[in-house]
Amino acid sequence: MTFFETLSFYFTFPFVRYALIVGVLVALCSSLFGVTLVLKRFSFIGDGLSHVAFGATALASVLKLSDRFEMPAVLALTILCAVLLLRTGQGAKIGGDAAVAMISVGALAMGYLILNVWGTSANLSGDVCSTLFGSTSILTLSKNEVWLSVILSVIVVAVFVLFYNKIFAVTFDEGFARATGIPAGAYNLLVAVFTAVIIVLAMNLVGSLLISALIIFPALSAMRVFRSFRAVTVCAAVLSVLCAAAGILVSIIGGTPVGSTIVAVDIAAFLVFTLAGRLLRFKGGTVK
Repeated sequence: MTFFETLSFYFTFPFVRYALIVGVLVALCSSLFGVTLVLKRFSFIGDGLSHVAFGATALASVLKLSDRFEMPAVLALTILCAVLLLRTGQGAKIGGDAAVAMISVGALAMGYLILNVWGTSANLSGDVCSTLFGSTSILTLSKNEVWLSVILSVIVVAVFVLFYNKIFAVTFDEGFARATGIPAGAYNLLVAVFTAVIIVLAMNLVGSLLISALIIFPALSAMRVFRSFRAVTVCAAVLSVLCAAAGILVSIIGGTPVGSTIVAVDIAAFLVFTLAGRLLRFKGGTVK
């Protein structure tokens, strides 16, 4: 079978179509808010919340929550920690980086402890590894999980589009935004909350330890070539979707881990864009 015949064969299976739909939507959402997180130097928040999501997943597993309630429970706990993380980081006694380290490492440790003490799985190491680095669960999504992911992704994209100007203002000059009457604190909270939503959506795709790659790499790649916020955002979104789709297809055909394959494609794209950016600067070209 040729490559395209193999693809056509795999597309006859619903689980492949479900995985692509969810993967593309998660990649799109990650890239949109990823640009803001990178420019505001908030990318560490995504890494911290991914550890929180692991702890929340461990707790949901021990409580034996059904598939219908597991994702909403993990989502609620991760959002709560996102709010606490932002509030704690703004305090005078604990700096932002210290707050992230405290909450993320604590959640990671407690999650693993909970699974070891109260977990009933016969393959604890495998379950932990799958949660941290991604697993084949993206290929076993039910219709309900797909619809939940679609609804949450639509909400994330709609919020970003509706509040684009405010997010842009807060991203580049928070002090000026406050002076013009924009509640910068509220929009920082909005970004943190929707980052938590994106992380929960992405856990099945790349695992809790690799989620930051979906947020950071497309934004950094686009910044190697483009300069304006709009151009970087659009390029990051397109690139993230293409890398996710390519990674999922290569993983299915080649039998490689889904999350790691997507991140590898993102890294390759970053290297290509870095080279392209240097060539443009060498030739004196500018891209807006």
